[in-house]
Amino acid sequence: MSRSARRATWPALALAAASFAVAPAAYARDAVPKMHPVVPVVPAAPAVPVVPATPIPPHRCASYTATKRPLFGDLHVHTGLSFDANSLGTRNMPIDAYHFAQGEEIGLQPYSVDGKPGRHVRLERPLDFAAVTDHSELLGELYMCKTPTAPGYSSFVCTMQRRWPLLAYIFVSSRMLNSDTPVRYSFCGAGGKNCLKAAEGPWKVIRDAAEEAYDRTDACSFTSFVAYEWSGGPGGNMTHRNVIFADEKAPDLPVSFIEEGTGEGLWKHLESDCAKSGCRFLTIPHNTNLSNGSLFATETKSVEDARRRREFEPLLEIIQHKGDSECRGGSPDEYCNFEKLPFSRMQEQPFTFQWKQPGPLSFAREILAEGLAREQKLGLNPFRLGMIGATDTHLAAAGDVAEKDYPGHGAGVGTAGTEAPSVPDSLWFNPGGLAGVWAEENSRESIWAALQRREVFATTGPRILVRFFGGFSYPSNLCDSEHYAEDGYAGGVPMGGELAAPADKEARPVFSISALQDAGTAKSPGTPLDIVQIVKIWLEGGTVHQKIFDVARSSEGDDLDPLICNAPKSGSSSLCATWTDKDYDAKLSTIYYARVIEKPSCRWTGFLCANVHADCRQGASIPGGFEFCCDRNIAKVTRERAVTSPIWIPAAREG
Repeated sequence: MSRSARRATWPALALAAASFAVAPAAYARDAVPKMHPVVPVVPAAPAVPVVPATPIPPHRCASYTATKRPLFGDLHVHTGLSFDANSLGTRNMPIDAYHFAQGEEIGLQPYSVDGKPGRHVRLERPLDFAAVTDHSELLGELYMCKTPTAPGYSSFVCTMQRRWPLLAYIFVSSRMLNSDTPVRYSFCGAGGKNCLKAAEGPWKVIRDAAEEAYDRTDACSFTSFVAYEWSGGPGGNMTHRNVIFADEKAPDLPVSFIEEGTGEGLWKHLESDCAKSGCRFLTIPHNTNLSNGSLFATETKSVEDARRRREFEPLLEIIQHKGDSECRGGSPDEYCNFEKLPFSRMQEQPFTFQWKQPGPLSFAREILAEGLAREQKLGLNPFRLGMIGATDTHLAAAGDVAEKDYPGHGAGVGTAGTEAPSVPDSLWFNPGGLAGVWAEENSRESIWAALQRREVFATTGPRILVRFFGGFSYPSNLCDSEHYAEDGYAGGVPMGGELAAPADKEARPVFSISALQDAGTAKSPGTPLDIVQIVKIWLEGGTVHQKIFDVARSSEGDDLDPLICNAPKSGSSSLCATWTDKDYDAKLSTIYYARVIEKPSCRWTGFLCANVHADCRQGASIPGGFEFCCDRNIAKVTRERAVTSPIWIPAAREG
């Protein structure tokens, strides 16, 4: 299918002048198909694994690895079907995002009068999997605002959306996305029925694109997932979650923040819908750094809420376009001062540096610790969260995480204009990250199983390969084993697993971490590794404790010259360590995860400054628009990394 034919599925969504007006007939055939007949099933609460015993999915692909292989993908991607992305000038559709993920070139705004894109982008390396997660909120309203025959087309908000789209987005955000009591516009009709009906068409476009992109042959070259984003923001605090479905079965419509205003409400609604359609789902919260803790502070107070959350929300997105959410900046851990935003809500984004710390439970490390405290109260840890990364691109540029030649992700500086900006994004933002998954094969069944058992890791962009195992009987020379993965699985659990407390109270847990640097490409070589760490979190006497252990290091020093942004060569191509926690106390519930840090390299802002030869010496001239190159608050160098999902060791039972 040609690109023009693919876009014809919803030409009304092209953000342009009258020359891109839509014939309403283009949508006449977009009815939601009937679901496959299945026996309704209510998902049961999962058993807590002691070993990585998640059932191996059916073998379907020609390439299959029993000890699992790494796959990289992006589960947070927006296209022109999202109201905010559309308001920023994005015209690419879901199928364009999937083709881009597989290595095809796409065009980006700004567009010329005759519709030609002003920029083009292509991945140097295709992704293994992806999910388009367009916002469920305003899905129908956007279509109605673009369709002359639809109710509401001539309304104030729709007229604003066509003429001044960015102002329209700010306007509707205050009424819906950032409101404690979101309401639809009157043109949606009683109960929002007009807008809900209108949402059927774009929802079908999203689902059809995922089905078209999925490689069902035994080559298994690419996996796509039906998905969307539920985007709550009460009081401006982001409580956003991506909803991912296991296969083609999905509800008739995606539930939005307008119908269900809490995480508990979302899970209950999805649970009910999937009992009817036979679908399976999980949710992935993101941007806890912009939630002021509201994603985790006010929810999950009952045992039933904890069970539902534990079952349906196994992962947390800790790095994306709008900052890092692993750990709090300004802490004694120096590596936490990475991609931190100087504001705690998007509405507070400053024009100059003005640091504001987010509230408690805004970072993964705090949330994991809170899970131990909730477990003491409820008998169940609702925050058993694996960790992944994503882009949150609003350009349909799935997996576009390269710092060099970064085009922005659409949520930054005026990309809906007529000229490409010299600085393509907010200086506070970054290209985002990727989800690393250990799976037997590149299929929906295998990747879904990995997501559920949390055998996943986050990267800030580079395709670092990291294994993390925990047990009580690993030999100290495990890194030298020719069968490292087999021995790791046989003697304990991988990242994301639970390790049963030992009967022998004198036993100490042993952890093994193996990391390989991103191989990169001939054009963009990978950066060598610098340090491997283990983060330990435990609850003792009602107080949370944490400690960072350096378990492997490369050579000291680095050879990055930020004035020219050369490719660093110092460091190690691989690091491996087996470490024993000699201070382990079996009476205390404990969490461990691993972090792999690269040698310093240029951030996208550093590349921009190097490209214009910005000289910050006194009296030197700086090109207009690049004064930030001499602002010490704007990072020009970065320390890319990979962060694994944790391994949990519950407290040993007394007696």
